[in-house]
Amino acid sequence: MQFKSTHSSKSSVSFKDAVLRCLPPEGGLYVPASVMDMRQFFLYMDSGTAYHELVATVAPVLLQGELNPFSASQVAESAFNFEPELIQLDERVSVLNLFHGPTGIFKDFGIAFLAAVMEQLLKNSGRAMVLSATQTDTGVSMTRAFYGRTHITSVMLYPSGPIRGLDPATFVTQGGNIIPIQVRGTFDDCQRLVTEIIRDRPFAERYSITSANALNVGRLLPQALYYLFAFVKIKKYLKGDLVFSVPSGNFGNLIAGLYAWKFGMPVNGFIAAMNANNAFGDFIQGKAFKPRRLISTNSPALDVSFPANYERLAAFYEEAPAVMRNMVFPASIDDRATEHAMERFWKKYGILLDPHGGVAFAAAERFAASPEFNGHLVILATGHPAKAADLVEKTTGQSVEIPAQFMRLRKKTDPIAIIDPQLAALEGAIASCY
Repeated sequence: MQFKSTHSSKSSVSFKDAVLRCLPPEGGLYVPASVMDMRQFFLYMDSGTAYHELVATVAPVLLQGELNPFSASQVAESAFNFEPELIQLDERVSVLNLFHGPTGIFKDFGIAFLAAVMEQLLKNSGRAMVLSATQTDTGVSMTRAFYGRTHITSVMLYPSGPIRGLDPATFVTQGGNIIPIQVRGTFDDCQRLVTEIIRDRPFAERYSITSANALNVGRLLPQALYYLFAFVKIKKYLKGDLVFSVPSGNFGNLIAGLYAWKFGMPVNGFIAAMNANNAFGDFIQGKAFKPRRLISTNSPALDVSFPANYERLAAFYEEAPAVMRNMVFPASIDDRATEHAMERFWKKYGILLDPHGGVAFAAAERFAASPEFNGHLVILATGHPAKAADLVEKTTGQSVEIPAQFMRLRKKTDPIAIIDPQLAALEGAIASCY
């Protein structure tokens, strides 16, 4: 599979180049230059297929010439000692639980694959520094995935506020390969610094800098695989249309679903389940995209005004706008509707949802109310209910048992350096570690 920039289709690069140099020199973001029909490789699978088996089968086909079946199997086994969980609730609704990774968030899947595949790509030569803007549990997920990976150093930029859940024994100062740096600013400042340092080509080439944020297609592409896994698990029960309801903030999960569709997964649509920020509601309905003022909600991972994957989504619409308007259905859910959905889901199915899953369920209910719909809905549960234990208990009356590994995520950690939100300060902090 080759990859091109959203700004130009004149040239393409390999998966390795797209991963290790994650921003195209001409600007934009990397997207597949062409998409292979994968149906012959996953349609034969049955409900007994394990996730690492699906990954080991599909990945070498997607990445022909870069991963052979043996190396793909090594990547899959190294990355995944956890897997998605598809639960069919009734004839019309299933839930896809994506929170069984080490930090209880769906990002564990993409980050784990990226770390394992980068180690494989660098096995014979080279090195990489993975620089990422992060906060809360995403940083812990990155630490778990990249710690001890050969030839890789992971630098994480945190905004002002406490840093939690990291083990100082993993830091470069203790012989590890993790460098946490705190920025006196916001998460947006951290994201800006990541882009600026990658665009500073001499410095980026000196340290072989890439990123593990969603701008890296190597983190986004593997998320398509859990859609295929969900389809394999439920295909024999399907009657009528299949629609996924996807909590959508930066829109990486939705785009991954669209890639799965491009790979040949039989699906009839995706609900872009947004909270009150409704970042792409107008755009999906054919209007010009205009960033809105950010609203703080009870589903904070969806609190995005300018989604990082805007250019990737726009590329789908530029390619086939009429098709896309019949594939993606926007829905905006406010806090009150989110809480009511969490309550209804518990009462109806006896299962607790976090607020991001609540947004997806509320949006799915609204979609299913259409008399034209006669199919099956898959709700993506992207975070463990323990991540929002207080809100879950408030809405359902049920206390949430906090897994032991999540308790450890609450421990405060001091960063290696604290810097102003300036490129020179970041480059100085990195250089001081070598």
